[in-house]
Amino acid sequence: MTKPQPRYEEIAAYLRTRAEAAEPDERLPSDAELCAQFEVSRMTARQAVQVVVNEGLVYRTRGHGTFRAPQRIHRILGSPLSFTENMKRRGLTASSKILEFRPVAPSFDEAQALSIPRDSTVILLERLRFADDIPMAIERAVISPILTSVLESDLGSGSLHSVFEALGHSPMRVHATVSARRAIKRERDLLNQSSTGVVLVERRVISDQDGLPLEHTATLYAADRYEFDAVMYRNDTEAAT
Repeated sequence: MTKPQPRYEEIAAYLRTRAEAAEPDERLPSDAELCAQFEVSRMTARQAVQVVVNEGLVYRTRGHGTFRAPQRIHRILGSPLSFTENMKRRGLTASSKILEFRPVAPSFDEAQALSIPRDSTVILLERLRFADDIPMAIERAVISPILTSVLESDLGSGSLHSVFEALGHSPMRVHATVSARRAIKRERDLLNQSSTGVVLVERRVISDQDGLPLEHTATLYAADRYEFDAVMYRNDTEAAT
């Protein structure tokens, strides 16, 4: 005999359908409305809404209700495209707020990633990145000493990679890793996330046309606004193992 579907799953399925047909930030039925429509307790309604929140389809704002989440931005894992160019290709306007921009001493890992001596001076550039005025990511770039002239550039509105290219260094190769973790309070505040906010952390080392490392970057993406795509191929060695 088939086990009956829990009521919260039935409500969650209804919310998915409503959310998929709604516009971003459009208001969806409240907990009270769901309670009346499905004749369930407030706890059951909240459980259903939380399921769909966890899936990234909707978000809640205390005192205001449940809303359709903005469409997630897709990013190809390891793509050398800058944030500015990626947003431009999606018809969005990129902008930045500079949080830090100064010479610093590199950490051991940063010096190793950039293939520079430990006693070198690098440029730290930390920016809050926006798409159509919505905070999307916190980007912390450590830039090679050969590019210290970037300090003279306006990177509040411009692209760091465009500056690299103007200096004769085209970003060509990327080595990237991605992980996920719970956001800390500073990150949640900057990204306008709830207390349960999660970030996707992409760490990249970007090299130029000659294989010279240009930057070591850690970018924290709001997980409810981003998805990573990857294209992989099986080679003969893997097929034989």
